[in-house]
Amino acid sequence: MALEVTYAEVKFENESKSSGTNSGSPAAPKEKTTPHESNHSFPKLLCTSLLIFLLLLAISFFTAFIIFFQKYYQLLEEKKTIKELVHTELECKKENLTTEEKVWSCCPKNWKPFSSNCYFISTESRSWNESEQSCSAMEAHLLVINSKEKQDFITSQLQKKYAYYLGLSDPQGNSQWQWVDQTPYNKNVTFWHSGEPSNGDEHCVMINARSQRWGWNDVRCDGKQMSICEMMKIYL
Repeated sequence: MALEVTYAEVKFENESKSSGTNSGSPAAPKEKTTPHESNHSFPKLLCTSLLIFLLLLAISFFTAFIIFFQKYYQLLEEKKTIKELVHTELECKKENLTTEEKVWSCCPKNWKPFSSNCYFISTESRSWNESEQSCSAMEAHLLVINSKEKQDFITSQLQKKYAYYLGLSDPQGNSQWQWVDQTPYNKNVTFWHSGEPSNGDEHCVMINARSQRWGWNDVRCDGKQMSICEMMKIYL
């Protein structure tokens, strides 16, 4: 009987060891670690998603900031252009009507638009230098004529009973004619009256009508004449 009890006890102990050994088998840790790994990967996924969201938000904000800055800078430039104008009133019209982005081209009020320029016909008599100073005060210069089309347009706006200074002179007195805006003097595009220029002491040029025909005439620079100012169109 004692042997059987001992055997039973030994067998029981062996079963306990066997069950202890089974508890340490590879299958048991897998069952315990699987939920742990799943719980650990969820915060990683959440952090990654959050980082992506913040990155996209930052890109959107940066893009919006650039667009806003460009629009703001453009508005400042337009305000600056208008503020710096000597002329308080402009007359504008749309150009490039075939394109999507339309542009306003403007001339000061009472100025004549033609091509890319604006023209002002003065009704006051001044010397050549005074006339150029008056044009300069309006951010313009005395008229430069470098094409037949321009000559024809200008003369169509003038009164034949008056003469008008042009921005052409011979400051050195050596027949080296110069335009005030540094446009090269082209002998092939001139509209002198017959026999003009005629006097070496006359270093300025006016435009007038002889026998109903408009042409250029060299005159003394201190004579009092009307004048024509020219400036580039203003684009808004």
